[in-house]
Amino acid sequence: MSLLAHLQSIPDPRIDRTRCHDLQAILAIALCATLAGADNCLEMAEFGEQHQQWLARFVSLPCGIPSHDTFARVLRLLDAQQLESACQQWLRQVAGQVQGTVAIDGKSVRGSRKGDAPRALHMVSAWAADMGLLLGQCKVDGKSNEITAIPELLRLLHLKGCIVTIDAIGCQKIIAEQLHTHGADYVLSLKANQRHMHAVVQKHFGTPDGDVPGKDNTYAECFTGHGRQEHRSYKVSPIPQALARAAAHWPGLASVVQVVRQRQQADKPASNEVSYYLSSLPAHTPAHVVARSIRAHWSVENQLHWSLDVAMREDASQSYKDQGPHNLSLLRRMALQMLKSDSSVKIGVQAKRKRAGWNLAYLEQLLGISD
Repeated sequence: MSLLAHLQSIPDPRIDRTRCHDLQAILAIALCATLAGADNCLEMAEFGEQHQQWLARFVSLPCGIPSHDTFARVLRLLDAQQLESACQQWLRQVAGQVQGTVAIDGKSVRGSRKGDAPRALHMVSAWAADMGLLLGQCKVDGKSNEITAIPELLRLLHLKGCIVTIDAIGCQKIIAEQLHTHGADYVLSLKANQRHMHAVVQKHFGTPDGDVPGKDNTYAECFTGHGRQEHRSYKVSPIPQALARAAAHWPGLASVVQVVRQRQQADKPASNEVSYYLSSLPAHTPAHVVARSIRAHWSVENQLHWSLDVAMREDASQSYKDQGPHNLSLLRRMALQMLKSDSSVKIGVQAKRKRAGWNLAYLEQLLGISD
């Protein structure tokens, strides 16, 4: 079932006497336009005007193409939770059985903040790194932070058998318990927000007794490129005795991990960074498996957040009122997933958006629709 079909289940927030255009037609045009390069409501309306005859094959247009004011007004009124639910159902259908590493991370939509507003819209996303799939997203409440949004997002997902990676803000007992209960493993970045555990783990790896013998529990790798050399070494260790009492309150916790990153860049002094992680993976898990999951976490930045900023121009999108920023963000993420899922051409996301605008047959292919 295509995303356009899922959008038909969303209730219209407008009263009957004010409706001139079908809600599903407005959302379909907005999605098509976003795929084809539109970045705002004005461009959505222009796309519709230029392709009205083509659009009429798939959606009802009794009053023609909505104006840009209509797009803006409807997106402000539309319940973003309803759109998010429809998108989630489609993403679950696309993803199927999720495997490998799933990275959870947040991103602010900078263009959604204006004047003295306290903060911009902040979205937490789940990214299946090995599959290159967006699994879901959740808005962070304006008066809260990612700690409350991550459990809500996890409730929407089926992650049994996956390794879930989260940065330090998600290193919380309640999140570890939720993942463990649902059959997922975790690798959580440990920093000073968990002061006692961080100090104990740091001391553990800082003493000779903290070194992990055996080739299966240590791993090293080197990277060269972009004018720099980087060496990374990984150590996986059982829970230190000094951490045993605290670890009992972390469901599934089985090991601690140290990562040392040494970087040498031309004309700059060498840098040395040490990171620590809490993990439910057994201490005898080969360190290269743990290393792959830790590295994979950054794909949510490189493949999702970077694409939203550069290819989808998310931070340049000026939308501030009501549900508008959230709904536009959801449309961009769905469009990005469609573009990334297409393997028929070996070009970047920006080029695919242009192709979709130039070639309506390609746009139909992305949408999964036919006559």
